[in-house]
Amino acid sequence: MFLIGAELKSRSHWDIQDSLEELAELAATAGGEVVGTATQKIEKPTAATYIGPGKAEELAQRCRAESVDTIVFDDDLSAAQGRNLEKIFECKILDRTQLILDIFAQRARTREGRLQVELAQLEHLLPRLTRYWTHLSRQKGGIGMRGGEGETQLEADRRKVQERIERLRNELDLVRKQRTTQRAGRQRNQWPLASIVGYTNAGKSTLLNTLTGATALAEDKLFATLDPTTRRLRLPTNQNVLLSDTVGFIRKLPHGLVEAFKATLEEVIQADLLLHVVDISHPQADEHILAVNKVLEELGAATKPTLMVFNKIDKYNQEGLLARYLDRYPNGVPLSAITGEGIAVLLGELGSVLRPVREYVDLEIPHEAGHVMARLHSVAQVVEKDFNGAQARFKARIPPYLHAEFAEYIIGDA
Repeated sequence: MFLIGAELKSRSHWDIQDSLEELAELAATAGGEVVGTATQKIEKPTAATYIGPGKAEELAQRCRAESVDTIVFDDDLSAAQGRNLEKIFECKILDRTQLILDIFAQRARTREGRLQVELAQLEHLLPRLTRYWTHLSRQKGGIGMRGGEGETQLEADRRKVQERIERLRNELDLVRKQRTTQRAGRQRNQWPLASIVGYTNAGKSTLLNTLTGATALAEDKLFATLDPTTRRLRLPTNQNVLLSDTVGFIRKLPHGLVEAFKATLEEVIQADLLLHVVDISHPQADEHILAVNKVLEELGAATKPTLMVFNKIDKYNQEGLLARYLDRYPNGVPLSAITGEGIAVLLGELGSVLRPVREYVDLEIPHEAGHVMARLHSVAQVVEKDFNGAQARFKARIPPYLHAEFAEYIIGDA
């Protein structure tokens, strides 16, 4: 693969270099081998070839000499630009969105994930269908005339793609309804939902696995997992929390992908708390935070209560910089999801942030009612207990919706 970026007037040299480095990571994740990169300073993209036609010819000769079979542009290309560039380079042309879609297609495991990827692919393909039928004839029809063979084929393909998009949207609507039903079931248990969000490869799945013992796929690759995983987490306060992992975000995340993955990302929208995981060891950690916040804003979740989690402190050795992050985010938690350092602090912070309104009550339970004591320990935060005397005495914080269950044993407020 050969990567090409345009250094527009609105971008700095370092912006384009960082973006190309990330594009190289995406290419490696997709299974490609990057053999070179190139940039061009331009005021604005050229309508016909995105980069200048002279630069395109120069790079095409270089790529032919190096037997490059795929060119990847760091920005989205129009249908016309893609066609023209394919003629010049005489090989496969991809843009950033197409590369990300290819990775998503490789990594989607569940039926829901595959539906979402296919929808995003078709919506990206629809305005670009013209390039696939350039070998067929086209007539300029007048009044009472229809287009030529190529135009007829193009119209038929567009209709088929639009019909398939409509079917996929209907199927994903069913997925959303199923998720709503599942969510209603969880809400009956009065369990809060915390969603893990963050830049791709920040360590979200590793954190979920460490906290809950889940087995979500965790690899040192971008978009290692697409399909959401939700697991129960019991906090030291004896409170149950549902913890949900989500697809990683990225700079220039295509809007169509955000739309297609709304069924998955609804876990973010419905969450009571967001755990924003940041790879503190990454040199562009600030840019990653901004990129995640931008996607959250697009989802309508920018105002959600958020707990910053600074991950990978085992790879981090700049104490002063970490202190500045903690100054900006006073409740932020530095940790290592791999080694477990800082996990206890995170659990304590979760217990504090997600603490529901609970009744603090005194209870007397007969010694022979062991099942009631076991139930109290499983659903409440027991603060004090005394087994001396005719009955066992407890001071505990219980959820209000369980008051009736323990009413006969409650002797007053603690």
